[in-house]
Amino acid sequence: MLEYLEATAARVPEKIAFTDEETTLSFGRLLSQAQSLGTFLARRVGAVNVPVAVLIDRTASSVTAMQGILFAGCCYVPIDNKMPELRARKILEQVRPRALVYAARDEALASALSDCCPLCALEESVAETPDLALLHACRRRVLDIDPVYILFTSGSTGAPKGIVISHRSVIDFTEWMTAFCGYTGEDVFGNQAPFYFDLSVKDLYQTLKLGATCHIYPRKFFTFPLLLLRAMDEQGVTAINWATSAFHLVAASGALTKCPPRGLRKAALGGEALQARHVNAWLRAVEGLHVINLYGPTEVTVDCTGYHLDRPFADNEAIPLGTACENKEILLLDEQLRPVAPGEPGEICVRGCGLARGYFGDWDKTRAAFVQNPLQPDYPDLLYRTGDLAVMRDGLLYFLSRRDGQIKHMGYRIELGEIEVALHGVEGIEAAVCLYDGTRDRILCIYAGTPDSDALAKAMRRAVPKYMLPNVYHRLERLPYNANGKVDRVRLKETYLDGAN
Repeated sequence: MLEYLEATAARVPEKIAFTDEETTLSFGRLLSQAQSLGTFLARRVGAVNVPVAVLIDRTASSVTAMQGILFAGCCYVPIDNKMPELRARKILEQVRPRALVYAARDEALASALSDCCPLCALEESVAETPDLALLHACRRRVLDIDPVYILFTSGSTGAPKGIVISHRSVIDFTEWMTAFCGYTGEDVFGNQAPFYFDLSVKDLYQTLKLGATCHIYPRKFFTFPLLLLRAMDEQGVTAINWATSAFHLVAASGALTKCPPRGLRKAALGGEALQARHVNAWLRAVEGLHVINLYGPTEVTVDCTGYHLDRPFADNEAIPLGTACENKEILLLDEQLRPVAPGEPGEICVRGCGLARGYFGDWDKTRAAFVQNPLQPDYPDLLYRTGDLAVMRDGLLYFLSRRDGQIKHMGYRIELGEIEVALHGVEGIEAAVCLYDGTRDRILCIYAGTPDSDALAKAMRRAVPKYMLPNVYHRLERLPYNANGKVDRVRLKETYLDGAN
């Protein structure tokens, strides 16, 4: 992965690479600082292909830290610097990093974790004189199948899993995304995804590969969308790689009508089902905007499908996931891992070089999720079971729901995702989630928006069959979101299912 930074820094050393609220970092300065950190770590770690943790914030220095760890021949483990100490400690105890890189602002948290691993102060280490011979020796021992990062995610159960992603996988994805989205060195990215979230891999490595510029926006901008849109407009942002929820939130806020980002040309979204109603709000506000729907879990290296929205979609119409990325194949399989009949729903299973190496230190979870391709009995060929259900229609993949989102209700097999698409087509709905209460055989709808429950129930009676109608509607001022910008379904389940009387 370092070849992207090295080539770009040689070509445009003075060009701005990353900015945050306080810092502007050129490609040349980024390279120099990363090499200094790499030298500092290499002299103290003394091994390659081992994990080094880093406390991550929405800052340019976080990019320096990640690239510096790679220069030392190690892989980085990004940890949210706002994460509770107990959870950070659990991750460090599981991954056993050789060091923890931290910025001065995170010294208190780093000190509290100092019994887990040695500490490395970023500001001190970037003052080290780069030893290019040492760095070269480290690089010679790293293969493209070795880890570039280990990303911990809670998944659907809340238990942290360390997903190991290789250099080859990220390079393959980055090359595909450049071509698929048509990004160039003239693009200006507006970053939304925090660097401990895999979606940020798009902003990070598109910028490093192309010599583009990336503006890193603070969390508060996504609480006050007008501030965000003004910054995007002033900075000439041309492209965004955002979590779908963030895209929806800005659309629902009404801020687009006050300050549309006039230079924006491309919006690539992923992380949750893209709702046509919110896409249409953006298209009305931003002339010439092209929207791209991307899908994929962390275990397949960010995304495995893509779709260019090349036609208008009605507010209540489902948007396809599209077709497989280059070097990845999608199989729809039933519970016995047999191909489903055309037009029938099946679990999305993915094969290709984008698959993760597995879950760090957890062979049982790795073997359960990464399985032998049943269609290839003669040599090892792994599939990743996503747990997501989809259907193929007219050559395009359509998301239905999580595997545990398929329910049996009133004698019918129902996909909760289909109900959510209908909910988002109702005028005034900002966000909506459906849960199934199996003990009482009822469907719960938790939503944010202007309609009251009676009005929403009336609208839904015109949108879906009777057996798919939610039985209970809960209206909130705002749905809860997790740190990655996704609707916090775990929290909603705890509140409305596990905690229900």
